[in-house]
Amino acid sequence: MSVLVLVELDARAPADASMRALTLARSLGDTSVQTVVFTEAQELMGAALAEYGASDVYLVEPSAVDGYAPQAWARVLAGLAEETGATAVLAAGTDRGNEVLAHLGAITGLPMAANCTLVTPDEGKTHRLVRHRWAGLLLEEAVMEAPVALFTVATDTVAPVPAEEPSAIQVHLHKPELASGDLRVRAVESPAGAGGASLATARVVVGGGRGVGGLDGFAPLEELAGLLGGVVGVSRVVTSEGWRPHKQQVGQTGTKITPELYLACGISGAIQHIAGCAGAKHIIVINTDPAAPILAHADYAVIGDLHQVIPALVSALRAR
Repeated sequence: MSVLVLVELDARAPADASMRALTLARSLGDTSVQTVVFTEAQELMGAALAEYGASDVYLVEPSAVDGYAPQAWARVLAGLAEETGATAVLAAGTDRGNEVLAHLGAITGLPMAANCTLVTPDEGKTHRLVRHRWAGLLLEEAVMEAPVALFTVATDTVAPVPAEEPSAIQVHLHKPELASGDLRVRAVESPAGAGGASLATARVVVGGGRGVGGLDGFAPLEELAGLLGGVVGVSRVVTSEGWRPHKQQVGQTGTKITPELYLACGISGAIQHIAGCAGAKHIIVINTDPAAPILAHADYAVIGDLHQVIPALVSALRAR
């Protein structure tokens, strides 16, 4: 038996969320773990994926699929699943992972379960699973009956754990056969936006909400995030006001984050926002309101004006 895992990239290296998916894939019993990566960086993929137990990696050259094309990616997975005899296809529970596997389900007519935390093979062609529902507010137990199971892995519940012994890995260059319709919808990343940590994989996130005051108020947060090696995230009200782009939104309708540190500045903590940041290992809040709901989820809180606290913190970090 074999399991096929879609591996996403972060700055030309396997994304942390994909490593979590590989970790769960290894728990599916006596099966080989095979991976698909849309990149030409052969030298980067082999060792990194072997460390997490992958036996094969199929590299799809960018010339075959230029940029992110969800239907084309799904078509590639469908072909490779049939070619390898995969009993399951996994992806990280990211925006791309969920979208691609939804397309794969539509192409193949197979059921797909999103944001799983536990998957257990059961009597051949069924899988017992536990998955997040209602933005992680409850867990659902279910049984999937399908010749090939499709599911994504919740990014904030499965820890990325390397295999006890790295596997010997084989690298294959894969050239898929695609129809023109498969490439009708594509997203091509511009050079200005390439590289660097993404919100979903950053180890430090500095969040800003209504209390920042406006577009210009984010400059100190950007400076602080740079000093900490992190990125800036925002609450929904910030994007609604047009101060920052939606891709920086943390929350149920934005990105779910799992950093080591989330520093929330001027954010009240609506339940939709908490659903997006609850996976952070440590939460520190800076807020003038001692009754703000987000304080109930904080490890530490500074009750004060972020316009005074952040510059003082930046100054102290630069002094060190």
